[in-house]
Amino acid sequence: MASLRQIKKQIDYVVNEVVYDCYLSLGFHSDKQDEIIALMQQAVDMRNNLMELVNNPAEKHNPSLVRKHYAYVRQQLVERTEEIWGKLSEICKFE
Repeated sequence: MASLRQIKKQIDYVVNEVVYDCYLSLGFHSDKQDEIIALMQQAVDMRNNLMELVNNPAEKHNPSLVRKHYAYVRQQLVERTEEIWGKLSEICKFE
């Protein structure tokens, strides 16, 4: 099982990449600023929610459930990040 420190670093890294991509998109699509900033806020909210899940596992005394909990957190990180990147790509489509 990975340490809590590594899980938190992964969450921060992925969210920082999403926010960076949003900032980069703002440079090219300044007319869609409100939508991109909303995605950045969604990414930050996702980070805060995932950190809350990491810091407060439901069953601390059962290692099997703790592993499942952290696997769920990683799964949520991947799914939500893909969703945000998909929305960003739709916003930034050239017409």
